[in-house]
Amino acid sequence: MEHMGKIIFFEDKNFQGRHYECSSDCPELNIHFSRCNSIRVESGSWVLYERPKFTGYQYILTRGEFPDYQRWMGYNDNIRSCRIIRNTSDTFRMRIYERPDFSGQMMEISEDMDNVSECWHYREVHSANVMDGAWVFYELPSYRGRQYLLEKAEYRHFTEWGAMLPKVGSFRRIQDF
Repeated sequence: MEHMGKIIFFEDKNFQGRHYECSSDCPELNIHFSRCNSIRVESGSWVLYERPKFTGYQYILTRGEFPDYQRWMGYNDNIRSCRIIRNTSDTFRMRIYERPDFSGQMMEISEDMDNVSECWHYREVHSANVMDGAWVFYELPSYRGRQYLLEKAEYRHFTEWGAMLPKVGSFRRIQDF
């Protein structure tokens, strides 16, 4: 099933100034606008990147309005590439592991968790296996801090989902509404 999406980037806050409509993956947004201070996601789920070619900090957005970059937990007005998330699903299942290569203690998850340390008695998540759906890992509890998209795949080491540290404070399912 092909997921369609539409996202509109605005140079200024509160949906003002020049804008660019996007409905597919775009590795170089800087040819369309110089800064991004507000976003409207009309359909689909998207991962935005601070740098071109899908690199740098990630921001995961679902349908809604974001009148300034703090609303999507942005650190600044740099959005340089984006892609639509294709692994959205009605079912969600993931396993997290205490150590790399799916070793050590394991926990299977199918729901959002706003504070990982309340259920997972380890400070770190070193590997993960996403069996169904797409998920967002957050560095801090309560869905805060750096974000990392995990789509259906095996992640033998935390660097494979883009993290520099194995710190996971919370995570949630990505659901299309």
